[in-house]
Amino acid sequence: MGCSVWVWIKKTYSLTLMLNSFITLASIAGILYGFYFHAWRSYSPYLINGNLFLLAAVAAIVNIFPSASIGRCLHTGRLWFHHYVYGAAVLFIAAIFIVTFTSVPLDKLFIVNSSNIAVNAGRFFFLTGLTLFLDDLPDVSKHIESALNKVKSKAYQIRKIVHVTQLISGLITFYVFITIALSSIDHNAYTVSNFLTMGTLLITSVTAILFVKRKAWLRIQVQN
Repeated sequence: MGCSVWVWIKKTYSLTLMLNSFITLASIAGILYGFYFHAWRSYSPYLINGNLFLLAAVAAIVNIFPSASIGRCLHTGRLWFHHYVYGAAVLFIAAIFIVTFTSVPLDKLFIVNSSNIAVNAGRFFFLTGLTLFLDDLPDVSKHIESALNKVKSKAYQIRKIVHVTQLISGLITFYVFITIALSSIDHNAYTVSNFLTMGTLLITSVTAILFVKRKAWLRIQVQN
């Protein structure tokens, strides 16, 4: 019983790290949209260049695979269906909710600046569904599993580059977190949006550095 509980705790931890990466990417998407299309110059003078958010996005992306690997090696079984079925269901319900109860188009869901509770709830459940679906993606079909293994093999060939990239992008993400925190204090901008962005960036940066310390990408294994 104790072993089973520990397995589910690790699985939840894995999914939470993946979800954080997607939330980080969603937050960055909105910020970069404002930066490139509306000339936002947020977090100045602490943030030297808004393009650094791109490297924070890289850190979030590079974190996804080792985060998923924590849960992929566990045998949690399944409750009636595979996780991707539940993920697809949550995605579908979230999409219907967004279309029905908000005025935000789905294609602009993560670039519209909105503090509306319904919009942000829709965003959260949409990303939660995406996390569940992608976590179980190899089980959707043998063709997808084969394609993912090929991508994994390519990543294995450049694992040292990815390892260094994770370190650099993780450190830069921590810097971006610090700039947002300082700017928020300086301008008394204690908003939910800023706290969420800071929280996800902090988790992303710390996770990236921990994965580098554990040499997660250097220990990647591929099937022969």
